[in-house]
Amino acid sequence: MTESAVEPSADLLATIVAATRRIVEVRSGRETLAAVAARAEAKPSPSGRFRQALERRDRVNVIAECKRRSPSRGVLRADYDAAAIARGYEEAGAAAISVLTEPTFFDGSLDDLVHVRETVGVPVLRKDFIVSEYQLFEARAAGADAVLLIVAALSSEELRRLRERASALGLDALVEVHNPSELAVAIDAGATIIGVNNRNLRTLAVDVHASEDLAARMPKGALSISESGLKSADDLRRLRALGYQAFLIGERFMTEPQPGAALCALLDRCGDVVTAAATPEAEPSTGSGSSRAQSRDESLRSRPKDSEAAARRGGGAPRK
Repeated sequence: MTESAVEPSADLLATIVAATRRIVEVRSGRETLAAVAARAEAKPSPSGRFRQALERRDRVNVIAECKRRSPSRGVLRADYDAAAIARGYEEAGAAAISVLTEPTFFDGSLDDLVHVRETVGVPVLRKDFIVSEYQLFEARAAGADAVLLIVAALSSEELRRLRERASALGLDALVEVHNPSELAVAIDAGATIIGVNNRNLRTLAVDVHASEDLAARMPKGALSISESGLKSADDLRRLRALGYQAFLIGERFMTEPQPGAALCALLDRCGDVVTAAATPEAEPSTGSGSSRAQSRDESLRSRPKDSEAAARRGGGAPRK
């Protein structure tokens, strides 16, 4: 189940990480670490909301992604409005929203994350190439509940330091791996939320067998997530049976006319997965639709108050 990719001219991951370090250097020159830390500390602590949302067993937990562009496929959505897309995901039953904020290769921005946070109540993941604690403070200041830490992009010491710093800031850290050696590094760094990226970030090749191969190696108590290359309900059924508790899906939705409708259709096809996972003590289920309705009601209750007017207008968060 390997998906061919555009041949990179060099190690793509190394190129992106180098660009990210330069971007952080420029931004920290415009706003000091102390200043962005003050903005971050003025925000309420997320307090584990991301993990809590993904531990639910009464639904299929999808982290639905907002992404305008990818290095492998180019522009995915010319009419990109992250807030409107995220609202559609939330209404369809997404457990959380992932927002690409990397600007050079993915056309993302922190403004996208801010607008998404103002629009939805479900947890939000800042998906970027985090290399500095400066970016952790940025993430919390923008309203993120969690951040992505990529093992292949960091030294072991950097990974441990950033994971611990994220925890101190109240941010959940999704630690991403691709192979057994990276998984070992993640475990040594104390990772408790581990994502297996089925896409090799150095070559862009996709192989869902990466998640299958690492499933049995996941440490006890870790929340495991499969990322990239997931297209069908069968993919989610198979991986959930192997122990994965959540699934990060982006391009599969972003290339559809209505990303939220695509997520809704996928979750409908996964209704039998939810029924099979129900425990004997659980109350009778009326199907996946009722689980999504419950999730939607809960997320609307937790939606930031300053976003309600924007949501009613149907245009996402207001732009300045």
